[in-house]
Amino acid sequence: MSPAYEVLTYKNASVRERSLEVDAGEITTKEFQDYLDKLIITMHAEDGIGIASPQVGINKRVFIAHIKHQDIAFINPKIVKTSEATVETEEGCLSVPHVYGIVTRPKRVTITALDRHGRKMEFDLKNTEAVIVQHENDHLDGVLFVDKMTEVTKGTYPITN
Repeated sequence: MSPAYEVLTYKNASVRERSLEVDAGEITTKEFQDYLDKLIITMHAEDGIGIASPQVGINKRVFIAHIKHQDIAFINPKIVKTSEATVETEEGCLSVPHVYGIVTRPKRVTITALDRHGRKMEFDLKNTEAVIVQHENDHLDGVLFVDKMTEVTKGTYPITN
């Protein structure tokens, strides 16, 4: 197994496609567990705090997020509740290199998913952790932060090269 995946940029069609649900029977296979490990390695190699499957060309509903002081795999995630209160944060993305901008998102979310063992989990998150899972969950629907960005803070967008 090579140490990390190549992270695809916004120019690759994979990052704009809606990802497909993972079959529950696949989750505990060695291949899938190796895939999750490789996603985590890739996230760390790129100094990310989250990474979603489409960013490595695999359109499965899976992302990794560094929350609660650990790297957590979210399989078939669903945001089931959002707050009316919002927060504006500066976001960036491994698939949109060198561009950062302001995005407004719900301040609190409740997200459900299967963990890497196929067990149901639920998190109530706020502030930065809520933003991370919303950003990564958007990737699973082919949505990038630049689609929601209200202001560019670093770099230029649209990218003209």
